[in-house]
Amino acid sequence: MALFPTYNRFDLSVKTASGTIVEDVSGKKYIDFGTGIGVCNLGHRHPEVQKAIEEQLNKYWHVSNLYKNPIQEDVAKVITENSACDNVFFCNSGAEANEAAIKLARKVTGKDKIITFNQSFHGRTFATMAATGQEKVKTGFGPMLESFTYATFNDIESVKKAIDGKTAAIMLEVVQGEGGVIPANEDFIVDVQQLCKDQNILLIVDEIQTGIGRTGKKFGFEHYGLEPDIFTLAKGLGNGLPVGAMVAKKEYAADFGPGTHGSTFGGNPLAMAAAKAVLRVVFNDSFLQEIAIKADYLRSKLESEIKPLPTVKEIRQKGLMVGIECQENAGSYVPLLMEKGVLVLNAGQNVIRLLPPLTTTTEEMDQVISLIKETLEEVK
Repeated sequence: MALFPTYNRFDLSVKTASGTIVEDVSGKKYIDFGTGIGVCNLGHRHPEVQKAIEEQLNKYWHVSNLYKNPIQEDVAKVITENSACDNVFFCNSGAEANEAAIKLARKVTGKDKIITFNQSFHGRTFATMAATGQEKVKTGFGPMLESFTYATFNDIESVKKAIDGKTAAIMLEVVQGEGGVIPANEDFIVDVQQLCKDQNILLIVDEIQTGIGRTGKKFGFEHYGLEPDIFTLAKGLGNGLPVGAMVAKKEYAADFGPGTHGSTFGGNPLAMAAAKAVLRVVFNDSFLQEIAIKADYLRSKLESEIKPLPTVKEIRQKGLMVGIECQENAGSYVPLLMEKGVLVLNAGQNVIRLLPPLTTTTEEMDQVISLIKETLEEVK
């Protein structure tokens, strides 16, 4: 093989995909409840997104960020008009967006300490790896970037103990995705925001996995009434095209002036065309209401069909983001479900993670829940 063995790949080679369905090279079809790790929120090859990409393909594919790119302004305007922040920096991934957030927070405050949380995940670059509260991500890479401190998620006292005069920001996910689909407690989030205001500390919210409709809101922080100083987006923003965004309040714009940061491919016109179409669909009130209805339906099915199983310890859910915590290692369930024609993910050792397309149907949810139940009952 010419590729680095970076991934533990399953024996699945995709031939084509459309909507919720993935077909492999042998013709076998799968219901995709992983969506490329929460990327294809509108399903594969959503017609509006595909049309927008094709139209842009016939205009231009890339120009330098030294020139104006009106479609970037269009996408940034939609994001800022639907949040409490005012300026957007476009890049290519969630890790890059979080890198930009970390750089901006340090530059704005003149301080270098950032508090993150155990079991968090923020990326695999050196800064975002250091920000991540999971030791397995860091093993073998030597000393980490300094000035990150890890508090305990949903424990405000641990956050208070971590704060000192060098603290620039607190960085968190409102639902820890890779950490096991762990939603933040509302009281905890409210207390963190108040603590930031009282201590003059910036609040950074990592919305890489929770943003763009995944939790039933435009952004996950809306569930908690948060107004972050900085937040980051990626995954669902491009529905499969690589794009990331760091979004911040206008008072920090001058700190990211010319020469302070950049990205050759950031805000690529094709990615922006996809993002513009995605936002047009997802940031529609009726579409968001449909997600809430689907989430309630899925919750009822999980409660009645999956929660009573002896192999299941707990079910955690925020919108269409689900973690089924098992009594034992859940890694074996993923290939078993794949054999039955369902693609799911794991999160941590014991959690089966479901990230279905926001466009999924109740019939597809019924089918997936039935197969998960069958699989969990088979494994003793």
